[in-house]
Amino acid sequence: MNSHSLIRSAIVDLGSNSVRLVVFEGRERNPVIIFNEKATLRLGSGLETTKKLNLKGVALAEGVFKRFYAVATTMGADPFVVLATAAVRDATDGPEFIEKLKQWMPNVPIQILTGEQEADYAAAGVLCSISNADGVVADIGGGSMELVQIRGQQRFNAQTLPLGVIRLMDRSEKKLSKAKQIVNKDLKTVEWMDEVKKRNLYLVGGAFRAMAQLYMEFTSYPLSIVHYYTLPYDEAKRMVEWTIEKSKGGVNNIPTFIHKRLNDLPYAATVLGQLLMRMRPEKIVFCAEGVREGWYMRNVVSEIARYQDPQEAAALDISERLGRVKEFPLALMQWTSNLFKNENVNMKRLRWNACLISDAGCHDHPSYRKEQSYFRILCMAGMAFDHPTRAFLALTTAMRYEADVDEGFLSSARKILTHKQFEQAIILGMAFRVAYTLSGNLPSLLLRTRLKVGKKKLTLYFSHNLDAVISDAVTRRLSRLGQLMGVETQLLPEHEDESKLLVK
Repeated sequence: MNSHSLIRSAIVDLGSNSVRLVVFEGRERNPVIIFNEKATLRLGSGLETTKKLNLKGVALAEGVFKRFYAVATTMGADPFVVLATAAVRDATDGPEFIEKLKQWMPNVPIQILTGEQEADYAAAGVLCSISNADGVVADIGGGSMELVQIRGQQRFNAQTLPLGVIRLMDRSEKKLSKAKQIVNKDLKTVEWMDEVKKRNLYLVGGAFRAMAQLYMEFTSYPLSIVHYYTLPYDEAKRMVEWTIEKSKGGVNNIPTFIHKRLNDLPYAATVLGQLLMRMRPEKIVFCAEGVREGWYMRNVVSEIARYQDPQEAAALDISERLGRVKEFPLALMQWTSNLFKNENVNMKRLRWNACLISDAGCHDHPSYRKEQSYFRILCMAGMAFDHPTRAFLALTTAMRYEADVDEGFLSSARKILTHKQFEQAIILGMAFRVAYTLSGNLPSLLLRTRLKVGKKKLTLYFSHNLDAVISDAVTRRLSRLGQLMGVETQLLPEHEDESKLLVK
């Protein structure tokens, strides 16, 4: 970690359903959350009828906010803010509640977001980790849903609709058929919706995440990470239908953390179903980052870090924390440069990130290194990597630490990756194994050798004075790499033309 790592910032996200305190550490490109606590107040329950905040929620609020204040201030969080959304924004007694907040949290800035500001933060949160997002962000809360169009890291049209799950429940008198009509009518007011047909739909908010978690359990999805969980259009429709159908008869054996969201799920599914009808998106992507991370990107992250690639920033952080020789990833990148024929930009980016994290298991016990490093990368906290990238990097790292292709713990990568991606990951990981065995993690030694990939032969050339480092282990591992690539292997001294070596 650099000198920014001890800087802490905190945000209280005051929504219609719940209130959450998040404390971030550092000013890096990818938010590092060191504290995250939620309390369910349901302040927006009954708002549609009474126009006031829910009395039970208000009664519980004092203890919650005083605790949040004590935690954040003791941690030394600065900046520390409260962002209030739809319930406080729309309630007639919202200003009165804010005055109470000022007493419970002295000297803490409290901002009531407009619908457009809320949409802007939600879009910034999605772009925090999905920098190439292109389509519509739908951020559903308890009181409202924000829709915002994004492309090229920019926000365009935005609109707030009274379609939060609590408000929709109240407006429809808890009748799903009526809720469907309400959603359909409200979505017709979004004049720019036709402009975003066939593009992607990015789903933010606790009700959407709970729906994803439940469906992931039902389909035995190999990862329990909602962020970046992606479904094509047809599968998204099936998920909506399944969620609504299950809600009618009750859902058995559900994870404990979803219980509080059960009543919300059919309404969230109804909203999503109508969005799918209007947009017909190519795919839907669930996002764990929203308003809170958007605030972090706008107000905390350093100017330099803001423009970094989120995946590279995450891989660099792993390299700095866990790697031994900071120059080795670049040498490894050069050494593997002709491993894959016709390598595209995405594959090159993936290979670079794999090089950066290739030494991530060096501090683990050798008996557990391959498995520990695999799960460390596959399940790491942070939002930068989509699921195929997690699986690819985890598999590559496991292979570098001598995993066998048929190891049982690699099953999640096998399910997530395509056959081609799986093959590329094991080849790259085996190449890393050769490189580390050959060089002892020394860039200067590695770059006095080079790999040449031919149609039928893989050749490792080495400088004439490096004969002593070509051990049986190097030969065996090079042979194994050749087997995976379907070619023969050979080792040759490069006496005649050492100009071809990466470093003389």
